[in-house]
Amino acid sequence: MQFAATIDYPADVETVAAMLADEEFAGARAERAGALEHRVEVHREGRAFTITTRMKMPTTIVPAAFRSVVGDSLDVRMVEAWEEPGAGGARHSTLALDIHGVPVRVAGTQRLEATAAGCTETYAGEVTASVPLFGGPIEEAAVRTVQQVVDVERELGLEHLAR
Repeated sequence: MQFAATIDYPADVETVAAMLADEEFAGARAERAGALEHRVEVHREGRAFTITTRMKMPTTIVPAAFRSVVGDSLDVRMVEAWEEPGAGGARHSTLALDIHGVPVRVAGTQRLEATAAGCTETYAGEVTASVPLFGGPIEEAAVRTVQQVVDVERELGLEHLAR
């Protein structure tokens, strides 16, 4: 199942990239997304950076019919690998989200591009669940979760940039 989302920021690409690469910002994003616990690591190499966020999430992100199978919480690992700026200063990343013990995979891209009012972050990707007969509802729940994370990032990002 495909997903897509955009966030418009009133700041330039490098300011937003610096915000996204900030461990405190990534931790706050995990907390607001509902993480019971989280750990963030940022690895920098030149102007490229990778953010790895490990979260213990409540099972409310899983359809009710499957919660008894996954336990009390879910171990989620999200990796965002941002490349150095490209032509015109645009930034691009790959995004992967894995949920330990749940046959769901989220893979996609993120892009930061300059606009007249600042920049736009665009998410695009695919959620796949390898569960016969029940894959569709699980994929739909995962797409809703991705949208929730994007909504949290938008809200938190706008607050951060307003300071």
